[in-house]
Amino acid sequence: MKPKDLKSQYTWDTRCIKLEDGVFYVPSHYPNYGSFTFPGWAHSDVFGNENPVNVEYCSGNGAWIATKAMEFPNENWVAVEKRFDRVRKIWSKKKNHGLNNLFIVCGEAQTFTEHYIPKGSVKDIFINFPDPWPKKRHAKHRLMQSDFVDMMGQVIKKEGALTLVTDDPDYSIRSTDVLLQHDAFESLYPMPFYQTSLTGYGSSYFDALWRQKGRQIRYHRYRKTVNSAAIS
Repeated sequence: MKPKDLKSQYTWDTRCIKLEDGVFYVPSHYPNYGSFTFPGWAHSDVFGNENPVNVEYCSGNGAWIATKAMEFPNENWVAVEKRFDRVRKIWSKKKNHGLNNLFIVCGEAQTFTEHYIPKGSVKDIFINFPDPWPKKRHAKHRLMQSDFVDMMGQVIKKEGALTLVTDDPDYSIRSTDVLLQHDAFESLYPMPFYQTSLTGYGSSYFDALWRQKGRQIRYHRYRKTVNSAAIS
């Protein structure tokens, strides 16, 4: 299957929440997200089993998560990507490799997490190369903000791991500041709270691109705290 084989599901005027062929469509600026009830990970339209669930935000073209789905067939993998052109590429990988343990969300991370991920249902969360939105006036668009960390704290299981990967030093510092202020997570690394290598982590389009340009990659890893006040 080619990416273009996945057809657009709606226009702006006809946008709707839709679950079809392993893709969950969550349009932006939809007036009533509560009108759709997510059926749960074990539903036949999603994974159809009770295997552990891992979520990757900012999945890009899906190279990293498709590889993980192949490496760990007894775990479920959720790719969250807001751009439809990239969702098409993930879908193509899912189809061509027969990855029934890969589920795709076409929508924004915050909206999907807040409205549809069941509380305490996610084993591990991965955030790979989020857009740093470096200009101050664009700060509101950054994924790693306090309210989103709260949401992740609600959906991840106790002692589950949160991994953030970035090539941007400023974004690394800002994200660390946000995460350290929350009792839902504790860093698995001592100060400066990141490492520049992580054996067996895998690669992606952006990982290869930034390495080629000579940028240093920072890996941040946090664990959901046992005594966190967030729902487990």
